[in-house]
Amino acid sequence: MIVSSRKEDHIRLAAEQQDQPASYRGFDDIEILHHALAGIDRAQVDTSVTVGPWTWRAPFYVTGMTGGTETAMTINRALARATAATGIPMASGSIGIALDYPETSPSFTVIREENPDGIVLANIGAGRSLDDAKRVVDLLSADGLQLHLNSVQETVMPEGSRDFSAWLGLVEQIASGLDVPIIVKEVGFGLSAKTLTELKNAGVTIADVAGSGGTDFAKIENDRRSGGHDDYSYLNGFGSSAVQCLLDARLGHHVGPNADPNFTVLASGGVRHPLDVVKSVAMGARAVGVAGTFLKVALSEGADAMTEVLEIWMERVGQLQAMMGAATPGALEYTDILVRGRSREFADLRGLDVRALARRSQEAS
Repeated sequence: MIVSSRKEDHIRLAAEQQDQPASYRGFDDIEILHHALAGIDRAQVDTSVTVGPWTWRAPFYVTGMTGGTETAMTINRALARATAATGIPMASGSIGIALDYPETSPSFTVIREENPDGIVLANIGAGRSLDDAKRVVDLLSADGLQLHLNSVQETVMPEGSRDFSAWLGLVEQIASGLDVPIIVKEVGFGLSAKTLTELKNAGVTIADVAGSGGTDFAKIENDRRSGGHDDYSYLNGFGSSAVQCLLDARLGHHVGPNADPNFTVLASGGVRHPLDVVKSVAMGARAVGVAGTFLKVALSEGADAMTEVLEIWMERVGQLQAMMGAATPGALEYTDILVRGRSREFADLRGLDVRALARRSQEAS
């Protein structure tokens, strides 16, 4: 099956990218100013966060990755077992393939089979209908839906769509017609403040900016091409990083002190370790999605290793909160952060003064 072959290519190329560091990672532009006497007792720290109707044990989740092949089933089984053991939410990969080729459904339904009581999110592309959205939610008995925007990927994909004109209207239909919450996300090219505003006006209440710096689907799709003159390598690294998106979201009042309390922003894209989680939350994200970093563990080491990694991440996030004096993840928004490099230039060009972010602890005291 050609589609399954494409999915296998995605897994292989995404895994290979984990061993090829991105040329630019926005998280490296963010420095948390250390205050040596700010720390509190780790026992006083609560790492849980509220996202929509859910309470998550920690401010991170396993975001959508794969499905549709035997390899994908192995990965999803390992991830589902690990998230069931730890209580961390998990999103599936795009289930559109299972709507078109029902024989691939077991590679997705294995998630709910292995994690019958946890928070599971289905995943589908924004070009799909409300009926399709309902079908994928039903297939997984899902608690919510990830609805992904991937126009850059579709543009480079040899068999991709080139018509994105109906997407916003379809998003609005799904947001109003689905019985479970939706999280609209990019696939690694970022959501601008303008896009976040459009989503909020369309009835969306949760969005994951999903910036660049992690798995690069433009590069993946270009690597699947025949080469020669048919080349899109100039789009490698295209888009805005999660850090840049969170800065832009602040400009649009989607995060920060003047943010709408009914609109929740998540972040993902190139999250390598718990400090990147903490940096994201300090910049305004409610929680953080992790994909590629977990993919490598699930693919090569299996469920037990993945469970250990999730447990370590939860503990490390709590330890970092204690070190920074943040009793809750929300309190990280009062930590002092320094914005440097390309992210600082991005903020300057967008008209955002980031100097105030370096003095936030004074406001909290």
